Amino acid sequence: MTNEFIIIASFVISIALIILLTARFKVNAFYVLILIGIGMGLVSGLSPEKVIQVLKEGFGNTLASIGLIIVFGTTLGLVLEKTGAAYTMAEYILKKVGTKNAPLAMTITGFIFGIPIFCDSGYVVLSSLNKSVAARTRKSMTIMGSLLGISLYSVHCLIPPHPGATAAAGIIGASIGKLMLIGLGIAMIALAAGFLWIRFLEKRNDQPDFEIKSDMNQPESALLRYPLLSFLPVFLPIVLIAIKSVLLMYSISTGGLLVTIIYFIGDPAIALLIGIVISLFVNTDFKFNLIHSVLEDSIKNAGIILLITAAGGAFGAILKASGVGTIIGEQLSQSGLGIFIPFLIAAGLKTAQGSSTVSIITTSSIILPMLSELQLATEMGLILAVLSMGAGSMVFSHTNDSYFWVVTKFSSIELNKSLKVFSSSTIVLGLSAQIIIFLLAQFLI
Repeated sequence: MTNEFIIIASFVISIALIILLTARFKVNAFYVLILIGIGMGLVSGLSPEKVIQVLKEGFGNTLASIGLIIVFGTTLGLVLEKTGAAYTMAEYILKKVGTKNAPLAMTITGFIFGIPIFCDSGYVVLSSLNKSVAARTRKSMTIMGSLLGISLYSVHCLIPPHPGATAAAGIIGASIGKLMLIGLGIAMIALAAGFLWIRFLEKRNDQPDFEIKSDMNQPESALLRYPLLSFLPVFLPIVLIAIKSVLLMYSISTGGLLVTIIYFIGDPAIALLIGIVISLFVNTDFKFNLIHSVLEDSIKNAGIILLITAAGGAFGAILKASGVGTIIGEQLSQSGLGIFIPFLIAAGLKTAQGSSTVSIITTSSIILPMLSELQLATEMGLILAVLSMGAGSMVFSHTNDSYFWVVTKFSSIELNKSLKVFSSSTIVLGLSAQIIIFLLAQFLI
């Protein structure tokens, strides 16, 4: 057997083991990625000393690049929830759009709410409001629940500060600011396609669930006095990051004081930290003695994500050192699939093991060594590669995905209806995003 055959065989076995251990036996992804990474390194011919060195470097470099962003993003989402700002944003949008357009209102709410908050947390927070709206407007909970589900999902899989996209950007070296800007646009268009698909299914098959009753667990008194202020912690970080990205795009010098300040506060980690500070003051009735517990909870929530993300970086570093990426990349580059390769790998992993975050992180590790061969090593190529992984990680959410059960159970949707409406809409979401990414690649790479 040739050395190339051994490397490719060990790579295939490694991926199969990751899927088997995380999906079938529910082993924590952190230990799976670390242990399989060590095994892959040793089998591929790396010395034990080299394996340890590469593993540590990959782990540390990943934490250095995106660790603060994940922690601050998690904290911002939790503070918005605890202060009532998230609930206020939802009610404000509903009033502006009108109960007549309740499906659109909840879709917009989920999209905005989902920018800083993880999809599962966002769904839990908004589910009571969603049930209340469905009851008041006599809309099907299958439809309303699925719409809220994909609206949160669309941004969760595509843009920072969500862990998958953030980790992938850190692992392959993509610009987080530009990734956020382009990703938001793609998420909007993909969400529009998903929205139309669900409304199409509603007209064809679904009947309103009139038995649903309102069970909103936050009274109207919980609404903040200045609803527009609730949006500030979400939008200000995005604006700051966007301004810095524009300056970088046009290679504007950092010599002036104003530009230096913008570069500082436009860093994604600093921008999110500013959002956290502002979020603490949007509710004047918020008791500051609760800050300690909120910050403690956010650190706990972020810790697991940080470890899995760093393990993904370590696994990617091992794959790169083994040379498997170059070998496979040379073969795949001749297939002409290019930007579809990250999508297909992520979609396969997502469908098999259920976690979008693990799917993106693992795919980024696999793709890292073959970026040059796939002609994705340019600045824009790296950004589109991350977005392609994100699109693949949407396809498709079903019974092995914890978020599928959050949507299904919190909205009291029958299993067959959830598979038919929500799961099918995640396929539409991912495919729509990938088509847009493919079209962009024709002009930008």
